[in-house]
Amino acid sequence: MTSTEHQEFIASVRALLTKHAGSAAVRAGMDTELGYDEKLWRLLCEQVGVAALAIPEEYGGFGASLVESLLVVTELGRTLAGVPMLGSAVLGAQAVLLSGDVDACERLLPEVAEGARTIALCWAGPDGWDAPGVHADGEILSGTSHYVLDGLHADTLVVVTPTGLFEVDAAADGVSRHSVPTMDPTRKLAEITFTGVAGRRLGTGDPAAVTARLHEIAWAAVAAEQVGAAERCLELTVEYTKSRVQFGRAIGSFQALKHRMADMYVLVESAKSTSYAATTAVAERSSSAAEDVWAARLHCSEAFSTIVAEMVQLHGGIAITWEHDAHLFFKRAHGDAQLFGTPHRPLVQPA
Repeated sequence: MTSTEHQEFIASVRALLTKHAGSAAVRAGMDTELGYDEKLWRLLCEQVGVAALAIPEEYGGFGASLVESLLVVTELGRTLAGVPMLGSAVLGAQAVLLSGDVDACERLLPEVAEGARTIALCWAGPDGWDAPGVHADGEILSGTSHYVLDGLHADTLVVVTPTGLFEVDAAADGVSRHSVPTMDPTRKLAEITFTGVAGRRLGTGDPAAVTARLHEIAWAAVAAEQVGAAERCLELTVEYTKSRVQFGRAIGSFQALKHRMADMYVLVESAKSTSYAATTAVAERSSSAAEDVWAARLHCSEAFSTIVAEMVQLHGGIAITWEHDAHLFFKRAHGDAQLFGTPHRPLVQPA
């Protein structure tokens, strides 16, 4: 359960998004080369400070936690706005912090907190996020990173390799970036190739521990986004069934449809609980984090996919038209189910 302060914070984020991130604005943004409304990102950073939330005060942030950052991700899930919150302000910033490299934190994070710099985390290989696509020979990077969020226009690249993290200027010689086609038009992904690129090693920590932590953060963040999107799908469905008249009455008054929407509500509420448990566990580095994240990743993916399928069914023919947002939520559900892969079930130690 969120606190009163969190509820007030959520209300302020939602009010800004309601005013500036409606369906028309999101559609206009996704048709641009950048993939999102740059003005919206500036407003979120300047008026709410979303990019600064989980960045420590000594690096120009607010010194809050991942809980507050993922509350923003939840709200963005309701609108499908493709701003670089998840890719840069959450994953990119956390990767730099996890490296333990003080110099990099001092150079990069103040501008990230302001929203003036974006960081893309280059991570996945051709088969997904279990094995990096880029390898390092000393500090020379070669290979291709796939499915990079916000990668096409990011200012700084943080590259995950089997031997550690590296910082690369996105404009460096040997870096080649191009957009890749996706099912979900509201989320831009890039493929970035490194051909003998000189990188700067970030920290000297255990690469396996860093990537394990990044996995937990990524899965918890996607679960939070799925909850926001699922909740919005339910709201849109209820609104539609109240206004759509068939056989002389609103279709929402038919008992069969009431039961289906009640089932949707139960899924939304249970997804909220599992997502918030995972967010809290990851933020606090709880010993139960692996189990909580595993449960949230699976349940929230299933809940969102089920709810959006019901949304399409209950909206009838209008839901499969380009003009209606149902298909955008449908595509986001399928994209989110694959994003960052799926965690292995954690081993439960005997009591």
